[in-house]
Amino acid sequence: MSGPLRAVIADDQALVRTGFRMILSADGIEVVAEAADGAEAVAAVRNTRPDVVLMDIRMPRMDGIEATRQIMSGGANGTRVVILTTYDLDHYVYAALTAGASGFLLKDVSPEHLVAAVRLVRSGDALLSPTITRRLIERFAPRDEAKADLHRDLSELTPRELEVLRLLATGLSNAELAARLTLSATTVKTHVARILSKLGLRDRVQAVVLAYETGLISPGGPSGTI
Repeated sequence: MSGPLRAVIADDQALVRTGFRMILSADGIEVVAEAADGAEAVAAVRNTRPDVVLMDIRMPRMDGIEATRQIMSGGANGTRVVILTTYDLDHYVYAALTAGASGFLLKDVSPEHLVAAVRLVRSGDALLSPTITRRLIERFAPRDEAKADLHRDLSELTPRELEVLRLLATGLSNAELAARLTLSATTVKTHVARILSKLGLRDRVQAVVLAYETGLISPGGPSGTI
């Protein structure tokens, strides 16, 4: 990932956009566009192809959830979306994740945490912990039989990769996976990368969602079991 990190800021409040721009620019992150609503955000992404979009949820004309959905379904070309909101409500988080967002932050985040979050997401990681994701999915996501059928290619995973996916879906970090499976951290990272590649997933959050939707792990069931 050479070159400066490029970002789009989408928020209906000009003062918020200005504040985020100052924070990011001070750390060498290039803000290539701003948007005052979801429709402008979609257009800005198509025109500038940023690495990361900071996306508000509640905006006029088109909200951030729908804008995220359109960006991710229209061929995002590596663009990642981080949802920013003042509303710490589970259904917003779940809607953002299922729309394709890679993370979720409250607007009172510190400047240091905001910059770190943008860089983390750009690197290909997910911003929301699998533990939180698991809680959300257990509460909101019924098993999706259509997606279960679509991803019968779970059979392409090796037995070890299936084991890693099950444990990942229970909220274990790479370090915890390594300890549980008596593997090195490097080996665990390799397994996770292969799982994401084989299943066509962007990040760990999508892997957790898929594990529940396909019935690989059941909501409320024992950790690591089918």
